[in-house]
Amino acid sequence: MKVTEGGVTAAKGFMATSCEAGIKYKDRTDMALVYSDTPCVCAGTFTSNVVKAACVQWDKQIVDSGKPMQVVVINSGIANACTGKEGFDACEATAKAVEKSLGVQFDSVAVASTGVIGMQLPVDKLVAGVEKMSKTLDSSIEAGTAASKAIMTTDTVNKEVAVSFEISGKEVVLGGMSKGSGMIHPNMCTMLAFLSTDIAIEKKLLQEAVSEVVSDTFNMITVDGDTSTNDTLLCMANGKAGNDIIKDKNEDYETFKSALLYVCEFLAKKMAADGEGASKLFEAKVINAKSKEDAKTLSKAIVGSNLSKAAVFGCDANFGRFLCAMGYSGAQFDQNDVELFFESKAGKLEVFHRGTPIVFDEDEALKIMKEDTVTVFVNMNEGDAQATAWGCDLTYDYVKINADYRS
Repeated sequence: MKVTEGGVTAAKGFMATSCEAGIKYKDRTDMALVYSDTPCVCAGTFTSNVVKAACVQWDKQIVDSGKPMQVVVINSGIANACTGKEGFDACEATAKAVEKSLGVQFDSVAVASTGVIGMQLPVDKLVAGVEKMSKTLDSSIEAGTAASKAIMTTDTVNKEVAVSFEISGKEVVLGGMSKGSGMIHPNMCTMLAFLSTDIAIEKKLLQEAVSEVVSDTFNMITVDGDTSTNDTLLCMANGKAGNDIIKDKNEDYETFKSALLYVCEFLAKKMAADGEGASKLFEAKVINAKSKEDAKTLSKAIVGSNLSKAAVFGCDANFGRFLCAMGYSGAQFDQNDVELFFESKAGKLEVFHRGTPIVFDEDEALKIMKEDTVTVFVNMNEGDAQATAWGCDLTYDYVKINADYRS
């Protein structure tokens, strides 16, 4: 596998475009469209929040139906959540505008929205945006990058990645883009993400691979503990690589799943690092836990603690906050087995050893915690399971951003 240039347009047969539709923002692109020139098998994962946006309900119908997917239309600025029948009608109007403009079946069109909850989408602007974008579809890398920028809200950077690998003697490409900065919490899937690949694979296996990988990537990040109403990940596979179709969990399947893991972990970490107001990526790595479930629970508790996040922001090696978060996580363990370290590219420092604090050099700890990626490394010494979770520090700017989000 090798990392290649681009994002959602990197795989064969995929095109993208974007436009200024004026949905909420006045001075930037706010709609994007991703298109495959042939119908795709699709997989998806969606928010566990009981309050699901209209677009989530629309997309889930397509994924669950087994029908092909060919187009995804995304808008930023307004989330189309808590909008009743009018919100669902906006999804249908968007899909039918695509059918009219591009000649694809409206029930093969997914829609996604991000932004303010509780506002109705201006359907006339959505339809006009679709008509405009239908004339500018492009398979270039630049078109994919522009689409990744159009779906941003409070994100400070766009997020995209692509990889290539070989299956059955054929080059296969998997690319993707995501957005997410606030209202991010690990409970499927904490953001919008769109993956495109030219691999030939059965729908059931594509869904199984996506669901499994999401559990170890997007479900392992948190910014603020809020699970969004709009969380959606969609993966489209059009089969244009020409590989023998993957029908079993064989070596080809594992190769694809490894590439999928890389892409999803890359995008997940980019989102965590770009948390609203964040200045650092905050990583918790737990090893030698009793079970995978315990390792996940412990690592997520560490990065999800506001006190821990504040300590990382302040470069304060206050290890008690991280141990405290582990203690209330729900995982059962003996603190006398625990070893805890702070780690970054500036070095690694043990601060707690099997129930006892270690006298450590505060200057060295400060140097380690000043880096833009800080890891809390925990050895549980109770088993052989491990997991990693990602978050960010808690800064003054998080409150500033969210105090006046609607305006």
